[in-house]
Order: sequence, then structure tokens, then C-alpha cells
Amino acid sequence: MSFNAKVYELVRLIPEGKVASYGQIAFMAGSWRASRAVGYALHRNPYQGKVPCHRVVFKDGRLAAGFIFGGQDVQRLLLEGEGVEFTADGRVDMTKCCWQS
Repeated sequence: MSFNAKVYELVRLIPEGKVASYGQIAFMAGSWRASRAVGYALHRNPYQGKVPCHRVVFKDGRLAAGFIFGGQDVQRLLLEGEGVEFTADGRVDMTKCCWQS
């Protein structure tokens, strides 16, 4: 299975209301130093609507400025719609919403 295929498979497992970091997905895909590669894979996500790439954020809870499906505002709206909590400075509250696989 290719690295991208592993990424898509793992991201599909993130439950609604939870998020994972790029590094977390890279580690789970077998390449702990490939967080940027996870970002590139999600940027090219051929399975829009099936792979919830909006649930992947930076490890500190920041949203992706280059979120391919509408930018940070759309990513935040999607996450809020799932019940993801944000801190006062606009980051995902990773203590409450980080997916523990």
C-alpha cells in the first residue's frame, strides 16, 4: 500500500468531533518524520467527502492556512459543526479533541 493510501485510510478512521495532527498521521502511517508528506497527500485528496481531511490540524491545534476545500474558515466551520472545541486564540483544543487511536 502506498504512503498516500495509508494516509487516506487512517484519516477515514478519525471520528467526528475529533482531530489528529499531521505528525500523528505520519507516525501511524509508518513514517514519523513525514508530516509534510501527509499535508501534500491531503492537499491532493481524490476522495473529497470520503476522507475527512478537515480533521487533520497542526500539533498545536492551528488550522491549515492552505486547506484545499475552502481555507481555514471553512475548515473551522466544518470542525465546529462536529463539536470540536476551540481555544480563545482560535486553535483546536487538543486536550479535549485529539483523537487517541
